[in-house]
Amino acid sequence: EFFRELLENAERSLNDMFVRTYGMLYMQNSEVFQDLFTELKRYYTGGNVNLEEMLNDFWARLLERMFQLINPQYHFSEDYLECVSKYTDQLKPFGDVPRKLKVQVTRAFIAARTFVQGLTVGREVANRVSKVSPTPGCIRALMKMLYCPYCRGLPTVKPCNNYCLNVMKGCLANQADLDTEWNLFIDAMLLVAERLEGPFNIESVMDPIDVKISEAIMNMQENSMQVSAKVFQGCGQPKPAPALRSSRSVPENFNTRFRPYNPEERPTTAAGTSLDRLVTDIKEKLKLSKKFWSTLPYTICKDEQVTAGPSVEEDCWNGHTKARYLPEIMNDGLTNQINNPEVDVDITRPDTFIRQQIMALRVMTNKLKNAYNGNDVNFQDTSDETSGSGSGSGCTDDICPTEFDFITTEAPPVDSDRREVEASATQPSWSLQTLLITFLSLVLQRQWR
Repeated sequence: EFFRELLENAERSLNDMFVRTYGMLYMQNSEVFQDLFTELKRYYTGGNVNLEEMLNDFWARLLERMFQLINPQYHFSEDYLECVSKYTDQLKPFGDVPRKLKVQVTRAFIAARTFVQGLTVGREVANRVSKVSPTPGCIRALMKMLYCPYCRGLPTVKPCNNYCLNVMKGCLANQADLDTEWNLFIDAMLLVAERLEGPFNIESVMDPIDVKISEAIMNMQENSMQVSAKVFQGCGQPKPAPALRSSRSVPENFNTRFRPYNPEERPTTAAGTSLDRLVTDIKEKLKLSKKFWSTLPYTICKDEQVTAGPSVEEDCWNGHTKARYLPEIMNDGLTNQINNPEVDVDITRPDTFIRQQIMALRVMTNKLKNAYNGNDVNFQDTSDETSGSGSGSGCTDDICPTEFDFITTEAPPVDSDRREVEASATQPSWSLQTLLITFLSLVLQRQWR
């Protein structure tokens, strides 16, 4: 929302400034500038836009329009104007502004768009993984940990902390395998966040864009005679315009100089919220999310409403009675659950859907690294339904998810091998969200009894 509002304010500022300066001359040619902002918005929202080509086209079109304004005594055909646009790079009629602005805009927009897409991917992965159904073995282990104390006449005894850890590590074994790729993804997000704070941050680029374009136009005005002479030499002498048009001289139509707005005249974004403050806040949240998946069992089991706590080792439910829990705590991840004493985990069958999310994070991490280095990255255009995964991802359409757009999607159906396991289970199919909610409900029930 912040970036969209920033673009709208920049366009509004430029429009106000140019209307006050040129009046009808600008209004008659305003679509050149409107198209520039339309394409910038389309790029930001995931459109298939080549920033460099789009900016080159903007300056070429602006040169064509201005060339006609500074030479009203001539008539220019479409072919002649096309020839004029070819001299944009050679003549540099706008000075060095187009080159500098191209570097600033491309780097700023690449970083901003990729960062926002990264946030979308992170949210999607977390949302989808939270809906993965637990295995029958996990459900049995949870039932044993939460209900068996009641059957043994120990309703007030909470599970031992280490006992809870082994249960949750077995239940969340596949989720823990996300951790390595998740941490690399977070590190890449933090790198791109640096670009949002540096000299190429989108706010510092877009806020004065009206002044920068006005400087380019002034350069064109000051060099108009030399530019016209070289164009006439390269494209040929144009035909004179009809008498009515040729009678209008340049000073009467195009002699105004721009002046920048004062800072207080500029509109603010998001009620004055600055990009620096937003990025700082997001960076802190990203740092806190590192190692989220591997620490999730500890987060659940350290809650005093769930377990007896690490300090209570003798008076807790160990799965059999009220006593110390003796088995060692398993390490994180699927392969380390082969000897989990509490949960039956088939380490030979990794969760396919979670592996898809790992691949989605890996693809996004590579794009974030490219964006950090100033290289544009391709995202699926939401209007292009035939687009697949990015090249070089090692994915096929039936394995890896398509590149993320801005539409939030629900988790897809579980795989066929997963349905087979769940169909044979006597317990109902729960999602992780349901699991955690049920877990909390049972804890609250303990407090009331």
